[in-house]
Amino acid sequence: MGTFIPNTREEQLKMLKEIGYKDFDDLFKIIPDEAKVKGELNLPEGLNEIEVDRKVQGLANKNVVFRSIFRGAGAYNHYVPSAVDAIAGKEEFLTAYTPYQAEISQGILQSIFEYQTMIAEITGMDIANASLYDGASAAAEACWMCKDRKHSTIYVSGALDWRILEVIKTYSFGRESKVVVIPDKDGVTDADALRKALADDPEASCFLMQYPNFYGIVEDVDELCKATHEADAKFIMYCHPLALGALRSPGEVGADIAVGEGQPLGLGLEFGGPYLGFLSTKEENMRTIPGRLIGETVDTKGDRGFVLTIQAREQHIRREKASSNVCSNEAWCALRAGIYLSTIGPKGFEEVATLCSSKAHYMADELGKIGMNLVYGGEFWNEFVTTCPDAEKLNAALEERGILGGLPICDGNILWCCTELNSKEDIDEVIAAAKEVF
Repeated sequence: MGTFIPNTREEQLKMLKEIGYKDFDDLFKIIPDEAKVKGELNLPEGLNEIEVDRKVQGLANKNVVFRSIFRGAGAYNHYVPSAVDAIAGKEEFLTAYTPYQAEISQGILQSIFEYQTMIAEITGMDIANASLYDGASAAAEACWMCKDRKHSTIYVSGALDWRILEVIKTYSFGRESKVVVIPDKDGVTDADALRKALADDPEASCFLMQYPNFYGIVEDVDELCKATHEADAKFIMYCHPLALGALRSPGEVGADIAVGEGQPLGLGLEFGGPYLGFLSTKEENMRTIPGRLIGETVDTKGDRGFVLTIQAREQHIRREKASSNVCSNEAWCALRAGIYLSTIGPKGFEEVATLCSSKAHYMADELGKIGMNLVYGGEFWNEFVTTCPDAEKLNAALEERGILGGLPICDGNILWCCTELNSKEDIDEVIAAAKEVF
């Protein structure tokens, strides 16, 4: 990459002298000599194109691609219509950059605006931002939206994915904000414990819960929302987006902010990323929303146009009042989510949610018949926890059949997940394998 910089040697030395250095050695003199590279690096000889291709293919062949997946816990195997790849793969979308100049960025601005509109619609909220890095960072940003001079304590449900909790804690470190976990009881948030904790803390800023929660249970959101609002705190729902095709939206519940992982919306598993964090909220919270917000307007000729309506303060002025350090967004992933939602439409959105639920309930019933019973009694959507005599042994047997089994969790239980891609035959094969193993 050294030759990528177009400046000549003379120009570089002139710039160095301008800032008070005579040469590059002078610039880096603060680095101890023992930390500097001396002589040639011990690197292998370069490979030609054919050799590189073989080496890369050999590495790629080590990856295991399962033909059937029954594991979720944050990343889900959903069908991605071919139109998503075909449209998102067009070079004008792949090469588009941050749309600071509205006059030459109308296409990407409109794609983000349409994405925002659809996210606001499925969550039942007034506005949505242009997306965030992933669901966990969206959750942390939502909590930070709620902090003010008098309210700084963040409350989260013990039935929240622990990885999201860790990100929230990381965000709060050094920001003079305390994170308190409300314990879960029988797989759901202990509402009485929440109510007591909020009543005893005048600095409570918000409460965040997962919908459905990490164990797959659909909690009593009305009770949790009411308890939170009675304490003058904000209620945040971390949602699986496709579950909203079957469950009440955060807007209907009365939530203040809705966040979640947008990976199920046309992104595929992709070996772990990149993914997409979505965030929507009520209009009254517009000025504290992180990142950017695309708005619709008209130009001097009266034609429809799009602009950056709100941007994070730290990019421009009044940086000390910035509520977030997020300066960018997952624009291409948001584009894919918008294409996916447009492709399946409202009816397809509901059908996907219904299929996930019906397949999960069929599988739970069949597992129960062979003694792998549900651990929790609450309602669930597409994930559920069952007992399992030996999760590792069962998953090893399933792997031999090309199936990725559920996620082993505490106390020897296993977290299963079904999506529209799991056929009845796939489920029956899991049951058959479990019968053989146990």
